Amino acid sequence: QVDLLESGGGSVQAGGSLRLACKDSGFSFSSYVMGWFRQAPGKEREFVAALSREGSITYYGDSVKGRFVISRDNAKSTVYLQMNELKPEDTAVYYCAADRSYAISLTEHPYDYWGRGTQVTVSS
Repeated sequence: QVDLLESGGGSVQAGGSLRLACKDSGFSFSSYVMGWFRQAPGKEREFVAALSREGSITYYGDSVKGRFVISRDNAKSTVYLQMNELKPEDTAVYYCAADRSYAISLTEHPYDYWGRGTQVTVSS
């Protein structure tokens, strides 16, 4: 059983930073590829970042590459998203997701479990 809960969202000015966390209250966190997605009002859900089970392989969406960093602490069953140089266009609800597959997917469909989301608002 996987139960994901995001935290760390909030409001920040452009250029600022936030760190999101997503904790799994289940018992097999290290067995899942973890990803972050976001959805802005009126837009489709967008891939942000993902990393492998052990955390050694990462992928980023083009719009966040070089500004965001995904990491995980399997001992704490938590995945993080460090967001730097935030822009107004980063405003969205951010979701973490877990995938039982070994391969890392950049699309939402293979992900089996989703958190409830946390709002990030960046003002200019």
